[in-house]
Amino acid sequence: MKLSFCTITFRHQLVSFERLVEFACRQRFDGIELWGAHAVALAGSERERTSRQLAIMHSRGLRVTMLSDYLDIADDARFEATVRKLRELAQLARWYGTDRIRTFAGSKPSADVAQREREAYAARLRTLSGICADYGLQLLTETHPNTLSDNLASTRRLLEEVDHPNFGVNLDFLHLWEAGDDPLASYAALKPKVGHFHMKNVASAERLTVFAPDQVYAPSGSREGMVPLSQGALDYAPILAAIRDSDLFASLEWFGGEPFRVLEEDRDWIEATCGIEAARNLYWTAAGAGG
Repeated sequence: MKLSFCTITFRHQLVSFERLVEFACRQRFDGIELWGAHAVALAGSERERTSRQLAIMHSRGLRVTMLSDYLDIADDARFEATVRKLRELAQLARWYGTDRIRTFAGSKPSADVAQREREAYAARLRTLSGICADYGLQLLTETHPNTLSDNLASTRRLLEEVDHPNFGVNLDFLHLWEAGDDPLASYAALKPKVGHFHMKNVASAERLTVFAPDQVYAPSGSREGMVPLSQGALDYAPILAAIRDSDLFASLEWFGGEPFRVLEEDRDWIEATCGIEAARNLYWTAAGAGG
């Protein structure tokens, strides 16, 4: 396992990409996951400065792990715009040096999606996966509430329906736990198609609504119940034991306050939990590591 953090953590703060790169190097992260809006902005008016920061990252063994965005697959009327957006994201992904794009599989609970609608969603995701293949990329659906990947059974079914080698899963352990699925059993079942991990935690199941979009994306939204990995209702120790030898990136997805402090504490706790040998896999080991 290689460890990264998400720039969406800093969605409501004025923090430069340079500072995030410096933090990632100093705290021995292996990469940075870029929120789609950030990726577009940094490659636009900040392109030259961003290019210099990417060079610093690459020289020190770090990489952009994934572009995380949202592709509309709701209907044919808007799908042409979705295809254009994906092609733009794919070109950005190549420029950033990453080979993964994250999306959500729709915006409705899987239980509310009729069979013909599922088939249409799957067909559109198959088309998008083919476009990603043209660019040498993987399209990953995140296990997330109110999507076709909101539980293990529906995620497995969706993978079969899309049936494309470039379509996989960004496995968010907390959201599968939220759905009532066992995170370790889910990982075992999905493992061949998992391309990335998201890790976050919550104080109790009663607080899971704190991650609803209207809370997470609102500057004044509640953050009560968001806790570091080690302090939450989901026990991450066995999860870390299961994934620590993986070659995949695991992103810390923190939405609360004091992000630098919490990300550092989470990294330290992961290191201690995994042990010295696993820590060597987590740490950036290229010559010239900062800190």
